[in-house]
Amino acid sequence: MKTSSIEPFFAILKAANPQPNTELEYTNVFELLAAVLLSAQATDVGVNKATRRLFAVANTPKRMLDLGVEGIEGYIKTIGLYRNKARNLHETCRILIAEHGGQVPRTREALEALPGVGRKTANVVLNVAFGEATMAVDTHIFRVSNRTGLAPGKNPLEVEMGLLKRVPAGYMVDAHHWLILHGRYVCIARRPLCEQCAVAHLCDSRNLFTTQGADIAQATA
Repeated sequence: MKTSSIEPFFAILKAANPQPNTELEYTNVFELLAAVLLSAQATDVGVNKATRRLFAVANTPKRMLDLGVEGIEGYIKTIGLYRNKARNLHETCRILIAEHGGQVPRTREALEALPGVGRKTANVVLNVAFGEATMAVDTHIFRVSNRTGLAPGKNPLEVEMGLLKRVPAGYMVDAHHWLILHGRYVCIARRPLCEQCAVAHLCDSRNLFTTQGADIAQATA
């Protein structure tokens, strides 16, 4: 993607969704951390179904710790890797109480020291809870960044570094939400919905997928 196309790319996404936010449901910073920890290799919809029940009885580190690992498992069995996630969440709560006064820390180093919290999870918490200009590269952002040419990279860290360099400062805080939602609903994995895409004219792959779509339509006509 040409540098001159980046500002209009984000301007269009912002116009369509001026105040984007995560689709995970939460009411406090701890709930956000727990939800993001549980969301690895799971859908936001699936996580929300589980956490609605879980957070109703345990929405603080102390209450979650009191549930015990088996107690947490009972609420999140519908989520993939639930046993590991229950252990990580339980240990995270112990550390939050023992080392952070029951509060979610505001530094990357402290967040990444928590069990089950990697760079992406830390970036989500820093961005959504504390308004920092971080870029949490998930599968959607990785795909969109490479397809569009916005920030190509061979791995999530390369894409993250590229985005931090190329996204205009005025769009940085909300950029990761716009890119996730665009990848989730428009620039989908199997075949992007280029015909519905408001930024297709700025995308490096527009001709490739438009041609593929035309070929598919002709073959099935």
